[in-house]
Amino acid sequence: MRFHRRQLLRTLSVAFGSSFILSRDRLGIAAQTATQPTTSSPAAGAVASKAAPTGEMEKVTGIGGLFFRAHDPKALASWYQQHLGVSLTPTSEGEHAWEQEAGPTAFTPFPETTKYFGDAQKVWMVNFRVRDLDKMAAQLRSAGIEIKVDPQSYANIGRFARLHDPEGNPIELWQPA
Repeated sequence: MRFHRRQLLRTLSVAFGSSFILSRDRLGIAAQTATQPTTSSPAAGAVASKAAPTGEMEKVTGIGGLFFRAHDPKALASWYQQHLGVSLTPTSEGEHAWEQEAGPTAFTPFPETTKYFGDAQKVWMVNFRVRDLDKMAAQLRSAGIEIKVDPQSYANIGRFARLHDPEGNPIELWQPA
């Protein structure tokens, strides 16, 4: 089944409260938020100045989504919802997107030859923060899901555990220190 661009944009619009404006040569996203950005971008149609930037660099504010291929997307989405509490992306008005709690996010490219993810065919791994690693591990084990908890607690970092979703994608759980 093909997932059409318009369907994706409609889904994202419902999920994240944004209006998606398609033009012939670009995609613009006009976020409908109550707060104003701390830095402004050039007005529509204005030419950006080539002068040196003033102030701080504009940065992304977090991860807005994680998109990946799956053999059975519906079943895998249901697994994440049932076992990890990650809500599915809303498809209609009134449904709510999964909201993560504020906290640190690691963003680390690894060498292609890393063994950290396990299976060399897997090119990504997601790390979820948890409040209580032991409770989460017990909950997953009671559902018949194999999970390996690292016995070591890392000073100023926290504790980790590793599991795989039904399609073999690696998942790391992290209880921050």
